[in-house]
Amino acid sequence: MQIKWTSRETWLHRVNPAFKLLVVVLIFLVVLMQHNLNVLMYGAIVPLILYVGYTGQTWRRLLLFSIPTLILVLSSMSSMMFYGLGDNTWFQWGLIRISEESFYRGLHIGFKSLHFALIGLIFALTTKPVNLFYSLMQQVRLPAKYAYSFMAALRLLPMMVEEFQTLRHALIVRGVPPRRSWKAPYATIKAYAVPMLAQSIRRAQRIAIAMEAKRFTQTKERTYYYRIGFSLADAAFILYWIVLGIAAFRLGWQVPIVPTTDVRYNG
Repeated sequence: MQIKWTSRETWLHRVNPAFKLLVVVLIFLVVLMQHNLNVLMYGAIVPLILYVGYTGQTWRRLLLFSIPTLILVLSSMSSMMFYGLGDNTWFQWGLIRISEESFYRGLHIGFKSLHFALIGLIFALTTKPVNLFYSLMQQVRLPAKYAYSFMAALRLLPMMVEEFQTLRHALIVRGVPPRRSWKAPYATIKAYAVPMLAQSIRRAQRIAIAMEAKRFTQTKERTYYYRIGFSLADAAFILYWIVLGIAAFRLGWQVPIVPTTDVRYNG
């Protein structure tokens, strides 16, 4: 989750990871159950401020991360706008039919996708995996064997990528010709999958033996190299979402941007 080339550390990086995860899940649920488009429009400003100002990334990286977000938002928005149900038709051409109801529901889906993407990016860019698992062990009482297994798996991913590249270069050096029969895809998968699977099994066995020797399977209280606690950053984080969330809710109902307050179709 943590990008190694983070430009600077902000107060978001000091928020307790387990507490941050809990808040993020609650925000996901609140956004998922919200059907007022105006509230979502105002509410999009809340994660956008954190994403732009407090993730510690440069403008170039923020724009780079925003590209898949924009693609997701535009694709989900246009699908609902062009093919959704509605009674008041604005435009129709072949299979494409844009109605007032589908237009607002498209905006509704798009802003929900924007919320989810921004919240996910905020969590990913400001949370170190090691701190997250240590926090889950200490605050949520996640068993150490599961937490350290996940951390070991994260460390193995770069090794597997390097192993795949080595295997690919070895096959090229040995002059393995590209197969052009109908069995070619199966043969290619077998050439890569079998040795990588065998190596992964051996590596997993060694890790399991090492964890057993270090008594990671025991459930008694353990000592930790990193102690993850709570600070004023946690209070600031929850207060930020509560205060601005209430403000967005009130503005959405009292100062609406669009005339509809419920995008659900009842036709």
